[in-house]
Amino acid sequence: MTEHTGRDAAIRATGLRKEFAGIVAVDGIDLEVQAGEIFGLVAPDGAGKTTTIRMLCGILDATAGRAEVAGFDVARQPEEVKRRIGYMPQRFSLYGELTVAENLAFFANLHHVPRQERLRREQELLAFSRLGPFRNRLARNLSGGMKQKLSLACTLIHTPIVLLLDEPTTGVDPVSRRDFWKILYSLLKDGITVFVSTPYLDEAERCNRVALMDRGRVLLCDTPQALKQRMKGDLLELVAEPQRQAKQVVGSLPSVLGVQVFGDRLHVWFSAVGGAFPSSRLRAGPCPPPEEQLRRALAAKSIELLSVRRAVPTLEDVFVSVLTEDHR
Repeated sequence: MTEHTGRDAAIRATGLRKEFAGIVAVDGIDLEVQAGEIFGLVAPDGAGKTTTIRMLCGILDATAGRAEVAGFDVARQPEEVKRRIGYMPQRFSLYGELTVAENLAFFANLHHVPRQERLRREQELLAFSRLGPFRNRLARNLSGGMKQKLSLACTLIHTPIVLLLDEPTTGVDPVSRRDFWKILYSLLKDGITVFVSTPYLDEAERCNRVALMDRGRVLLCDTPQALKQRMKGDLLELVAEPQRQAKQVVGSLPSVLGVQVFGDRLHVWFSAVGGAFPSSRLRAGPCPPPEEQLRRALAAKSIELLSVRRAVPTLEDVFVSVLTEDHR
């Protein structure tokens, strides 16, 4: 088996399953990540993101199924896989007593990077992460965002072709998150494949493709735009006062499948437009358009409706709708 080319999948998982003492953490997932793309794995906490990434890295053995990374079988050729991947866990272990440059040197030695190559890579990584002015600063004295950039630089020191990042920006301020993603995009120019798990739906929007995962299963996988187009029903955005009561009233409507709060606005997901009430929640029959349903329901409770309009679904709307349907 040879190393992948641009025409092959950088990551391929088939029926990948992991159980811990009879508890299913990952339930037979199928994934294919193309070389040179940023692929996002989005899921709630405890849904199996970290377990999936650890199996792809060869840290955990799969209970069933198989995985190939960089063209090599993870179970049968783990050393070949490890030489070609960079793995950044949720809590990357930087050494606080070492400087930025010393941390880079340590991880270069860990991966047996030749000295001349190490020096060249160190300069490149310090430049593109903008850590050059801080090369002599102790890692413990870096800000949260700078620590994450140093962690990524250490992960890249041995020039991996596949990068697996487990929630790399959790707890990082918005500006540092934006800078971190700029760095990830710059990696694509070198043909590096990025597989990233994230709880942030705005970050998932930046990925070429996204897999939505829940309770160990992949529910949908597509481009962010295609996922939005697959959302069933209709989405309305409204502003009403008082908002809390409005959310309760709107959420109790038979044809409403979900309500999400976005600042001073509510996103209301309706099952259909001008169709019938879902027979599982109310006797079947024709119902008025969603806007009229909202006006009537809110007026009946003396809640002021300030505005209402059709909304374009966000990825968060899609994810919530998919989870709601799956749980139902």
